[in-house]
Amino acid sequence: MSAISFEEVVKNYGDFTALAGVSFQVEQGDFFALLGPNGAGKTTLISILGGLAQATSGRVSVMGHDVERDYRAARRAVGIVPQELVFDPFFTVRETLVFQSGYFGLKRNDAWIDEVLASLGLTDKADSNMRALSGGMKRRVMVAQALVHRPPVIVLDEPTAGVDVELRQTLWSFIRRLNTDGHTIVLTTHYLEEAEELCNRIAMLKQGRLIALEDKHTLMKRDKARSLFLRLSPSRLPDALRPLLTAERDDGFALKLPDASALAGVLAALQAEQISVRDIDVEKPDLEDIFVDMMHNARAG
Repeated sequence: MSAISFEEVVKNYGDFTALAGVSFQVEQGDFFALLGPNGAGKTTLISILGGLAQATSGRVSVMGHDVERDYRAARRAVGIVPQELVFDPFFTVRETLVFQSGYFGLKRNDAWIDEVLASLGLTDKADSNMRALSGGMKRRVMVAQALVHRPPVIVLDEPTAGVDVELRQTLWSFIRRLNTDGHTIVLTTHYLEEAEELCNRIAMLKQGRLIALEDKHTLMKRDKARSLFLRLSPSRLPDALRPLLTAERDDGFALKLPDASALAGVLAALQAEQISVRDIDVEKPDLEDIFVDMMHNARAG
């Protein structure tokens, strides 16, 4: 049984199609990245998962529970941290979490609430009114609310947008531990270095359509091109290598190679014109490079 299943999910707003038949599964124990530019449909998909929106057609389930037919069990199985800061200004942090526990019928949840507060650096803010917290602290409380009923599936929609480095480190340390303990994590983020470091599987959306769904390591191997920077003596580039040139600076030349094996040909062309290599840097593409390339080249239908 998959942790989350999306089957041919369509969402229309009048004549606008936000999701155009999206299908994929998130397996139990995954640390899963859902990536895409603004307007790709990520938040719409999460809203349907959490019951805040209804799909025009298709089926969505969490831990085997249909989000429409078996909505109570589906809501229990997932904790969602939305992008927006939503809070009740009349409660303290602890009261917020106690009330959230009550929504799920949890009457004796103090020990877990204390653990979540400590793990998110909120212990000293437990009795502070929500109005008095900074934006970063409010976001920590929202994460705590999503975790308070210990859901097996946790969805984080841009959780570190606009927050400081300390919160990011605290949050990711805690979320990694939850994932190690067996929780399934779904992350949307525009910080692609986070997805590259944390996630084991990655899906990409463009204009409401799925354009990629792969294991991270497989996806990273998709683009075999390499960025090469050469410092030469004398400082000139043979005409034969000009088609590979992406940038020219005072201290050298940046080239884009089709794959790593092309390096031998570059060195041979330099040797043929008696040009020495003073220094060479070779860089593998990162997830951002691959993401930009796929968004540029993929046909969204």
